[in-house]
Amino acid sequence: MTDDGAPDPGDAVPSRRSGLLWVTVAVALGVILVDQVTKALALAHLQPRIYGGGEPIEILGPILKLTFTENTGAAFGLGAGFTWIFAIIALVVAVVILRTARRLGSVAWAIALGGLLGGALGNLIDRIIRPPGVGEAYAGPGQGYVVDFLQLPNWPIFNVADMAIVGSAILMVLLTIRGVELTGKPTASVAADA
Repeated sequence: MTDDGAPDPGDAVPSRRSGLLWVTVAVALGVILVDQVTKALALAHLQPRIYGGGEPIEILGPILKLTFTENTGAAFGLGAGFTWIFAIIALVVAVVILRTARRLGSVAWAIALGGLLGGALGNLIDRIIRPPGVGEAYAGPGQGYVVDFLQLPNWPIFNVADMAIVGSAILMVLLTIRGVELTGKPTASVAADA
């Protein structure tokens, strides 16, 4: 507010940034909710089926199947045995995203960062609350397995958190190619071309 009681034009920027921070948080919470509910359903219905010798459930024929696996590694099952490192990385990513989100001026970037945050935290929750994979000794928090249950042909089994991470990464690349900065303004090179 100015001295005469009129709104200060500069007040709109912090207000918009605060709103975009909430967009980021809301998207992250939505991803976490869907991820954890689908993982709970996979544990309740798919784990007994698959571990009991049953076949995956075909949703779109051989294109999309529901199955179950305990992933003690990172993406695509890489790095099994280093689960605690992935837990630390997820925490660092979450802190960086939340700090970055305070500077946002773009709804698209807020959605992308929210999806990335939700995906990272969705898998981190698994690593914290689930025990280590079958046959592995418990060595402390952050070393549990991640529930994966979606299967495409010639592709590792994945989950909703993984989809959010990949989708967010694709959106970030597209925003970068289009020259949209975190602030929502076009980059100098894109503005000069216009």
